[in-house]
Amino acid sequence: MTRHISGHRQLIYSLGAVTTAFAILMALQVHPVPAQEVTFAKDVAPILYESCVECHRPNSFAPMSLLTYENARRYASRIRSRVESRSMPPWHVDRTVGIQAYENDYSLTDGEIETIVRWVDDGAPMGDKADIPPLPDLPEGGAWQLENSFGRPPDLIVRSTPYDVIENGQDQWWGPTVPFAGLDEGRWIKAYEFKPSWPLGLRVVHHGHATLRAGGRNIGIAHYGVGKRYETFPDDIGMLFPAGEADVTWSLHYFPVGVGAPQDVVEVGLWFYPEGEKPALETRGEVLMRVDRMGGMPRGGDILIPPHGQQVLQGAHVLDQPTLINSFRPHMHMRGKEMSIEAIYPDGQREVLGKVSDYKHIWQISYQFALDQKPLLPKGTVLLFTSVFDNSAANPLNPDPEQWVVFGRRGVDDMSHMWVGITELEQEEFERLTAERRAKLVSQQGQGGSEKNR
Repeated sequence: MTRHISGHRQLIYSLGAVTTAFAILMALQVHPVPAQEVTFAKDVAPILYESCVECHRPNSFAPMSLLTYENARRYASRIRSRVESRSMPPWHVDRTVGIQAYENDYSLTDGEIETIVRWVDDGAPMGDKADIPPLPDLPEGGAWQLENSFGRPPDLIVRSTPYDVIENGQDQWWGPTVPFAGLDEGRWIKAYEFKPSWPLGLRVVHHGHATLRAGGRNIGIAHYGVGKRYETFPDDIGMLFPAGEADVTWSLHYFPVGVGAPQDVVEVGLWFYPEGEKPALETRGEVLMRVDRMGGMPRGGDILIPPHGQQVLQGAHVLDQPTLINSFRPHMHMRGKEMSIEAIYPDGQREVLGKVSDYKHIWQISYQFALDQKPLLPKGTVLLFTSVFDNSAANPLNPDPEQWVVFGRRGVDDMSHMWVGITELEQEEFERLTAERRAKLVSQQGQGGSEKNR
């Protein structure tokens, strides 16, 4: 039976409820529940050890070590500023558009940022030393970072010839071609690591490439930028290292700032699939896709950024085969502001795959899509790249907003291209992978999960 409450009684009931709620709120104000103290030992050290100290340790290129409480407290205000602005750890993907799942996403969560901010605002307390976790097991300086992952050193190491990096803050390049005996039989590359010398080379090598010439082919076996040292290909995907005599051509860009490196040598280590094992798919690795056009003119002839001005460039590339996109890595120089990669499908639909909205020339990060999020694109898809340059004083890396900026190799000039991890597929393989992904999506939806089907 439904009870009816008269208007008068309802008013009394409502007023009573409000009075009770008000009394509860007043009690909470009079007797606040103390917030749990945030300490370095229990709360902050685990974050720093997980996300920061791989770079922020002695003899690395980062400006200070954060392995100890004393150092972390000394730089507490700077740490707060960097993490709250999301400039550290460096991860410049736009969080509002495009795919957001990445294998190598080392950005901090909102909760981790809040923890660090609270710790600094509360005076950066130490807490109980017994709560400090053990120091992370970091590779020793100069060690191969992938050695622990594979349980062995590289199967093959190639080396550049020495170069004397001058301590003058100017761009310097070194491009030797180094012959070596090569392999008796072809092998499939599972991973590579590009290793500047320790510790000085790590501070002066800005980016570089190693191109293998073997078996009548040119293969980009390794690409490096500050923030991108190695790459491991997904299971059953590899890059062929042909048999026969070979040489490696190096393209090394040094950018020293008050640090020289005499007789610097760069190494590339390769890890192979087991002998006789052939992966199902062959990847081209990172492929350069220009946003500055040529079209009969010298490359980059369309880059002309006025003083205190901006410029937008676009470049389109049509996929001749079905393609799996593994990663993307923008490359501009000091006036670069943002760059995006967009897919225009054969039916006319468009989708932003990824966008770096806070590009920093001092970082050359490869954004590696999570396994189930790697875009699967049909033949005829157009990849559209958009670059935005900012030559104003608002750009913190701009060395001189009074200058006209044109194309060039120096950091004070500019470029506009993107390195895209490309694995080309046969139509049957594309259809198989697409069907597998759809089946997995249906299964996840049946379990209450959701994932965007690509």
